Amino acid sequence: MKIRPLGDRVVIKMVEAEETTKSGIILAASAKEKPSVAEVVAVGKGGLVDGKEVTMELKVGDKVLISKYAGTEVKLDGEEYTILRQGDVLAVVE
Repeated sequence: MKIRPLGDRVVIKMVEAEETTKSGIILAASAKEKPSVAEVVAVGKGGLVDGKEVTMELKVGDKVLISKYAGTEVKLDGEEYTILRQGDVLAVVE
């Protein structure tokens, strides 16, 4: 099954959090923070959204930064995704 976002929405998949610190300390599962970096897996067409013309700047494969509580989490075929508006994306990681 595939997800096709509508309007100015994007579907992202969270990138796994680091399991070790830079100094080599292994983190327990409870000590890990929710990752804020995600990969874009699907992009809507944009167009007229709420009376304003929206041009999609994101593309599939982009790595993006999002806030901790942005979007709606969904589970499809055992995979977890988040659907959010393009405006909720904070930055593209290059």
